[in-house]
Amino acid sequence: MKKFFTLVLALAMAASLAACGGSAPAASGSGAAAGSSASSAGGGVPSGVEDGVLTVAMECGYAPYNWSQPDDSNDAVPIRDTNEYANGYDVMMAKKLCEANGWKLEIVRLEWESLVPAVQSGAVDAVIAGQSMTAERAEQVDFAGPYLYASIICLTKADSAFASAKGISDLAGGTCTSQQGTIWYETCLPQIEGADIRTAAESAPAMLMALETGAVDFVCTDMPTAQGAMVAYPDFTLLDFSGSGDDFTVSDEDVNIGISVMKGNTALKDAMNSVLSGMTADDFNDLMAQAVAVQPIGA
Repeated sequence: MKKFFTLVLALAMAASLAACGGSAPAASGSGAAAGSSASSAGGGVPSGVEDGVLTVAMECGYAPYNWSQPDDSNDAVPIRDTNEYANGYDVMMAKKLCEANGWKLEIVRLEWESLVPAVQSGAVDAVIAGQSMTAERAEQVDFAGPYLYASIICLTKADSAFASAKGISDLAGGTCTSQQGTIWYETCLPQIEGADIRTAAESAPAMLMALETGAVDFVCTDMPTAQGAMVAYPDFTLLDFSGSGDDFTVSDEDVNIGISVMKGNTALKDAMNSVLSGMTADDFNDLMAQAVAVQPIGA
């Protein structure tokens, strides 16, 4: 429901490339809607939901967080300007936020690298797309959440020489990759001594395909992504090194998954946190289990 989306996003992308993500936020949304619990105050940053619509960006291709499908089965939501529908954990969580705050939900499909610029510019109200709440991202956007806690694991083929790995030291010498712009690629893979780190994949599906086709020996990702991948690729084996003493070293910001909003959009952030604060890790995991259960095999 945000007008001039394409133009605004193009300007945001240009600014992001020129300033490494430091583009200045622009206001979004106008008007007022009954039942909306978030509104701007004191001339600050508008909440974006004054029109009663929460516009959320995601890849719609990152199962089980989010995916696209041809119909509205399992309560999927239409993807704006397409004939497709979005579903997954992120969509389910967005629906909970909207139901609690009296908003309508609108889903916009964007590439991973376009998500932060879109919320910075106000082209969308929020990004709910499995983003880690890193300090670097927090310089560009504000975060609501966490709305999930995701441990870091690896995936390999069941017949791989690395399938019996008991810790990251057992992965030495293997070829590997992960998704670009993630802590999996930038923080975790470099911790594997002697690993042959290949070019980052553009998306989570591309990362998984690199493993499936044998382009790499293993990939690094988070537990929810791995659980979804095991549905689509039954020949994968999950390597969870937690508690082994030979695991990835990560901080809370690496495994806390949050919802990004425009810098200074306190009204929207607080409205979301009022819902998320009432949910537990078990609630998050139960909802993720629901998403994995209805994930299409090819997603």
